[in-house]
Amino acid sequence: MASHLPQSKQAKSAEYDLLNRTFDDLFPICRSITGVGLERSLRYFQTLMPLKIETIPSGTQVFDWTVPPSWLFKRARLWGPDGTLICDTEIQNLHVVNYSEPVDMDIEFEQLIEHLHTIAELPTAIPYVTSYYNKTWGFCLAYDEFKKLKAGTYKVLIESTFDNNGGVPFAHGVLSGGSDKEILLTSYLCHPSMANNELSGPLVLLGLFNRIKNWPKRRFSYRFVLNPETIGSLCFLYKYYEHLKVNLEAGLILTCLGGPNEKMRYKASKRKNTLFDKLLDMECPNKWVTIPFSPLNGSDERQYCAPGFNLPMGQVSRTSYGNYSGYHNSLDDKEFMDINAVIASIDEIESLLIKAEYGGKVTNLCPFGEPQLGKRGLYPNLNSHLSNQKSSDSMLDGREELNAILTILSEADGTKDMADIALAMDMSLFELISVINKLESHGLIEFNKE
Repeated sequence: MASHLPQSKQAKSAEYDLLNRTFDDLFPICRSITGVGLERSLRYFQTLMPLKIETIPSGTQVFDWTVPPSWLFKRARLWGPDGTLICDTEIQNLHVVNYSEPVDMDIEFEQLIEHLHTIAELPTAIPYVTSYYNKTWGFCLAYDEFKKLKAGTYKVLIESTFDNNGGVPFAHGVLSGGSDKEILLTSYLCHPSMANNELSGPLVLLGLFNRIKNWPKRRFSYRFVLNPETIGSLCFLYKYYEHLKVNLEAGLILTCLGGPNEKMRYKASKRKNTLFDKLLDMECPNKWVTIPFSPLNGSDERQYCAPGFNLPMGQVSRTSYGNYSGYHNSLDDKEFMDINAVIASIDEIESLLIKAEYGGKVTNLCPFGEPQLGKRGLYPNLNSHLSNQKSSDSMLDGREELNAILTILSEADGTKDMADIALAMDMSLFELISVINKLESHGLIEFNKE
């Protein structure tokens, strides 16, 4: 396989159109960690990928968390003293504090101001504000609009209810490979009307699914997961941790992958020695920036890497959360997030995954002495002083390929990752792909299936 598989112009155009259409369909939906908008969005992806949707019921104790009731939101409006409509979620669903309780009341400006949220330093931006676990209500508006408000009586109408018979849904599916060992690719789907910090991750997940399903073969199985952030990943772990503990080879949380930054960013796993940790250390220094794990900010890697789990999960981003002015506000829109940047992220992550396909544990199938390489065309048939410069009868390469063959066969005892073997050889795993393919084609090595 190439570093990432080349696409025809027709395939590239189809991919762009699919991702662009998916963005346009999903961006207007008012999502949260539960409720109709999230469920609708998951069902949308279910039409594009073979996903199973599961729900952990409200009230369930999930580790230290209690699954909240579903927020059934319809609409929120705020009118001024003169009847002017100031906020309306039919126009911009960031106008309401996410998970607001129902309100139908008249209120004086002095009391209302406690329920209004703005960003003074970004006067045109509408902030994204949530209160999932503490009952309250509120509106979000641009600071420029807030400054226009006058004293008087305002009308508040928030049409929402809470359903204790609801729950937190998540969606997942698997592309089976030659091994039960899994690569987990996951993103969150809960923010309303934000581009880079919401839809870019699921779009990359969809793009990777369509790329990987067309690979000529897969060594690993690939699990794809969409969930609301934090509580959704905990619900997924509540149901599937025991499976992951046995079968998870490595995984990536996908977030903020559509912004303008040129380099990709990898946040390492807490273990520091997973397959992706090794690959990003040795393979991609020019295109990637690697940072260590930290629980102080980030996304669902904080759950996967918690001490009780400590799963081999890293995080991938491009223009990361907190590092651009549109983070968690209405400036994070399609003008900021470019579909071509999303596709560039898909390209880079696919390249990383293809390298990971060659990075697992490998076993020598002819371990009793050196196999006879000459009869397979892998060793010079004529033994002379020129043998030190020839790895076959037709290739002059200073014996580099032959040295790689001999080293791989010597080290492939079933306990070592090919990534570790490459590192010990001071070679890129990408450089060794052709050698690995040759050894496999001659039945001399195989990648472990368990």
